[in-house]
Amino acid sequence: MLLIVFVFAALMLAGVPVAFSIGIGSFLFFLTSDFVPVSISVQRIASSSQSFPLLAVPFFVLAGNLMNATGITKRLIGFATVTTGWISGGLAQVTIALSALMGGISGSAVADSAMQSRILGPSMLERGFSKGYTGCSIAFSSLICATIPPSIGLILYGFVGNVSIGRLFLAGIVPGILMAVFLMSTAYIVAKRRGYKPELDERPSRGEVIKELGEAKWALMFPVFLIGGIRFGVFTPSEAGAFAVVYALIIGFWVYKELTWKSVWETLEQSARDIGMIMLIIMFSAMLGYAIVFEQVPQNLSAFVLGISETPTLILFLVLLFLAVCGMFLESTVLVLLLTPIFVPVIIKLGIDPVHFGILMMTTVTMGGMTPPVGVAMFTVCGILKCPTDEYIRESVPFILAILALITFMALTPGVVLFLPNLLF
Repeated sequence: MLLIVFVFAALMLAGVPVAFSIGIGSFLFFLTSDFVPVSISVQRIASSSQSFPLLAVPFFVLAGNLMNATGITKRLIGFATVTTGWISGGLAQVTIALSALMGGISGSAVADSAMQSRILGPSMLERGFSKGYTGCSIAFSSLICATIPPSIGLILYGFVGNVSIGRLFLAGIVPGILMAVFLMSTAYIVAKRRGYKPELDERPSRGEVIKELGEAKWALMFPVFLIGGIRFGVFTPSEAGAFAVVYALIIGFWVYKELTWKSVWETLEQSARDIGMIMLIIMFSAMLGYAIVFEQVPQNLSAFVLGISETPTLILFLVLLFLAVCGMFLESTVLVLLLTPIFVPVIIKLGIDPVHFGILMMTTVTMGGMTPPVGVAMFTVCGILKCPTDEYIRESVPFILAILALITFMALTPGVVLFLPNLLF
């Protein structure tokens, strides 16, 4: 295992793509092992791509890209503006509310932050918001996509950790709403201190809210159909991805009538690139997963952790601290694939619900994408908005504190996270 870690770290520092860093490091394990045939490495790569639950990933990626091309986004912006634009912070509140609504559509924090940076970012800067505040509002709001279904990270966590994806989807709803509340409160406090004005001069009337709700109803109903279909056995989480694609095509062609065959083709090309990147990481990670199990890393780590303390809460926070540090250097998808098979057996042995841990893990590792030194969402937002990284880092402190407070609250109160899955399953 030390060889894998060393080679992986060296390749990453040399700028080799993550998938190939994992693949080369893992393949060397098979080449140097006296007990495992090299042919197993190829078998693991092939078998990992033949999983039925994993079908949810390409389907939801395609569905998210299709829905962004159907006109759903602009209708959600209108609804988010009329419901939150009157609060101090204006468009900062709108971008957080939009992420809570878009989380059930895009499933990707980076995709959400890139989209909002292009659509809402320029308007926020025109209204006098600092680039750092604008960038942080957009980047940290996209963290909501880590928990609101259908989160791609939760699908991968459930697949690798053998945890119910349906329960994970339900468990992510309340934390996603709480995250929106925490971030909106933070944006409000900062905006009040700086005198940032609301987007709307006064609260909208009930009629205006109902009008925008009517415009966005098909987008807002998608998560309801998704969760309801899984809960009542209409389709499995994997089949739900296919439902999402069909739903997006129906809404785009026959309801909003904004989807064209040209945009469908462009969406297919974009989705193929996104899916190819994710699947390559998954397939190469399968070799690493085999090596982890063969070397009995979970058992050894469990013995080590239990030797430190027998208090589940203390160990949980130590694991979350480790995940937070890792999240600052590696993309969340990679960490889920690498660390889930290591930590899930440990937390189960401690008596911690793996669904509860999955929500905490996804929130923690995804937050790394919004923080230095290599946060993908951070650099995406800063690049689009031309925001200096040092300004972004200074402005991110209150948002980081808000998310850490939320993670602490969820870790200490598992009932909040598990309320919906326990109620409906």
